[in-house]
Amino acid sequence: MAKLTIVANIIAKQDKVELVKQELLKLIDITRAEEGCINYDLHQDNENPAHFVFYENWESRELWQAHMGNQHLATTSQRQKVLLTPLPLTK
Repeated sequence: MAKLTIVANIIAKQDKVELVKQELLKLIDITRAEEGCINYDLHQDNENPAHFVFYENWESRELWQAHMGNQHLATTSQRQKVLLTPLPLTK
């Protein structure tokens, strides 16, 4: 199986930066414990604190897709909809 790398850009609304950061930090330990997770690293831009990046590596696309279907991620995603600035999808 081919490994999969994900770079997820997240832009918080200016007045929600700390709240978004706390929500994202909650995902780290639970995600790192998931099957197939090689690394799951959160970064925050030094010049634009509203810009967060998750750099992730997974053993396979299938295991990443299982991660994307997990309840803890779905719950956080629902909360984030009102906290984030929409980004265009890059394929």
